[in-house]
Amino acid sequence: MSEVDHLLPECPIARFLTVLDGPWATLIVRELLTGPKRFTQLRAALPGISPKTLSARLQRFQQTGLVTRTAYAEIPPRVEYELTPAGRRLDVVLATMADWAERDLPRTRPPGPLADDLATPQSDPSTTGATAVPALPNDPSHPAAQQGSAMRSTTRE
Repeated sequence: MSEVDHLLPECPIARFLTVLDGPWATLIVRELLTGPKRFTQLRAALPGISPKTLSARLQRFQQTGLVTRTAYAEIPPRVEYELTPAGRRLDVVLATMADWAERDLPRTRPPGPLADDLATPQSDPSTTGATAVPALPNDPSHPAAQQGSAMRSTTRE
């Protein structure tokens, strides 16, 4: 058993949340659902994520068997990240989350303190200590939207 196995809780939901913690984790999986990506491609697809945060999430995903990292002996070096079969099965989870959000979360800001949080500029929580929620693209050409209603992305405007 790896060190990660010892750290994961007994409860399956708590285990899921331990591995896919924070807003960036599910968005990284969303991007990888369309196929293998290089580090720079993931950074470009996730504006606001720091290299440190992206690297840490990808390492955790490798340790838990959700992502494989393939390094090619080329000049310049090329590294690709790809979901394993277990990681690809998260497609159903993200699709369910997207369907729920489309049905039950408004696209407009609710009144009150949450509206102020949503209005603040997005930043990387690893550099500010704050919890940022990155906006998801509301663009039919985005790969998540191309997978039909199961992978709809939403934005809060």
